[in-house]
Amino acid sequence: MRPSLVAAFAVATLAVAATTTLPALAAAPPPEAKVVGDAISCVNIRGIRQTQVRDDQTIDFMMNGGKVYRNTLPNRCPQLGFERAFGYETSQSQLCNVDIITVLVQAGGIRRGASCGLGKFTPVELAPKPKR
Repeated sequence: MRPSLVAAFAVATLAVAATTTLPALAAAPPPEAKVVGDAISCVNIRGIRQTQVRDDQTIDFMMNGGKVYRNTLPNRCPQLGFERAFGYETSQSQLCNVDIITVLVQAGGIRRGASCGLGKFTPVELAPKPKR
């Protein structure tokens, strides 16, 4: 990837994943989700509105139009749940279950952390947040 694309991508990823990275949040289980369809292998990158890293193994992809896909990685991805930021490189217009994500470690500047494989994208409805 060209350096200018890396920087632009890192900024875009951090903007999407700019949530508090407290250990207590990283340890919280992902919100309940009801599966509403069959898992698919790929999602269109341009259709991704936002991502929400839930823990070291779960990422929710919020799509344009309100659809949500939950990706449960086949293995834990060290530091993903704490850092809540990741990047990827692809020459395709889709992000697929054969692609690799890389954790973006934000301590002392941005550096690469663990690289991990994605799972399939399962359409879900997230449980509403409890009222306080």
